[in-house]
Amino acid sequence: MTRIDFAFGAPDRLPMACQVAGKRYRAGQRLVVYCSDATRLAAFDKLLWTFEDISFLPHVLANDPLAASSPIVLTAQAPAAPVADAGGELPWLMNLDDDCPPGYAQFARVLEIVSGEPADRQTARQRWRTYQEAGHDLHAHDLSKPAGGA
Repeated sequence: MTRIDFAFGAPDRLPMACQVAGKRYRAGQRLVVYCSDATRLAAFDKLLWTFEDISFLPHVLANDPLAASSPIVLTAQAPAAPVADAGGELPWLMNLDDDCPPGYAQFARVLEIVSGEPADRQTARQRWRTYQEAGHDLHAHDLSKPAGGA
């Protein structure tokens, strides 16, 4: 079954998603980012270019010819079936949509970033229930608590 990680309590969903994407990139790991909302996906795309002061996080849209070799791929369509890299590792799927991403069960791991906004928390609860009912391995991470703290 797919492992689903919910990181909740983010001060702001998209900047936190950029931080997570940056960690994946710096670790040499690939990431597919799904969101059917074109406005939200475009905002995330722009943020990836400007998130860090002296660099950017390399990414392309799924229909770009470089998508197969890009470390971060953005898509508003159902994500393509994941393909392992030369080391045999599959990319992870980050969901920025309000619903569960189509085809998510093809991925070994799905990341869900949830802000403290009531509407975001409510849609996340529904996604949690959907994943839970499907029998997936769910993990919750509270971003509102200091790392290593109480």
